[in-house]
Amino acid sequence: MNYNKRESIIGYAFAVPSIIGFLLFFGIPFIISLVYCFTQGVGNVEYVGFKNFIDLFNNSAFQLAVRNTLLFNLISVPLVMIISLGITIILNSKIKKGSFFRTVLTLPLVIPIASVVLVWQIFFAQTGTVNQLLLKLGIVGPDYLNTGWSFFILVLLYIWKNCGYNMIIFLAGLNNVPKEYYEAAAIDGYGKVGIFFNITLPLIVPTIFFVFIISLINSLKIYREAYLLSGQYPNSSIYMLQHFINNNFANLNYQRLSTASVIVFIFIAISIYFLFKLQSKYDI
Repeated sequence: MNYNKRESIIGYAFAVPSIIGFLLFFGIPFIISLVYCFTQGVGNVEYVGFKNFIDLFNNSAFQLAVRNTLLFNLISVPLVMIISLGITIILNSKIKKGSFFRTVLTLPLVIPIASVVLVWQIFFAQTGTVNQLLLKLGIVGPDYLNTGWSFFILVLLYIWKNCGYNMIIFLAGLNNVPKEYYEAAAIDGYGKVGIFFNITLPLIVPTIFFVFIISLINSLKIYREAYLLSGQYPNSSIYMLQHFINNNFANLNYQRLSTASVIVFIFIAISIYFLFKLQSKYDI
């Protein structure tokens, strides 16, 4: 047995536990979900074609969940990228106490999310800190977590939670830009704005692309925060796809649950595919 063949066998041997785990917990359940998408019943399974998909798209709760999830992604992902990039550029400009601000902004990454949500509930509850301060000014504040305000609170929580993580990635991208480029641009008479748009921004496009992917994935995991803030049946403005899937799991409606999960998987797969196609097209 030659060296390369032996190395291949050893590599496969180490990969077997991961492959088995993937098949047991991801591959096989996904195949079972696909079967549920086109069948009806539990004991006597009946093939129904695309009826589950048609019923799902006509379901008002599913329509609400899709609308809220898309709206949340469209608002929160660009905001967290712009804010985190702006903060990163400021902190990278050698300001005083820069290390202190970096530490403060990365703290949300290590604080347990349950503790974070508890603090936010104290702030935005009906009798919370914000309303108590407004009451001293003669203003009666709303019940933020049970009204349309809950959507904006969730966006703010998402930005606060993920800004530090994006900042770390952006700092790595900015530090990879050669300093000579900045010196040459300064000699040519470029100001800070010109340097940013002509030097910094084009050279960190790969980093921006990566941060966008990560931010999109994290935005699809916002259900945890929404659930801890407002429970299983929150205000309609923050009723997400994960709420819909989780509630159908609790109701043992496996056909609808599987169909919704497969649709979400297809949407994410198509989105990631086109994003990588865009990356290869523009060589970013």
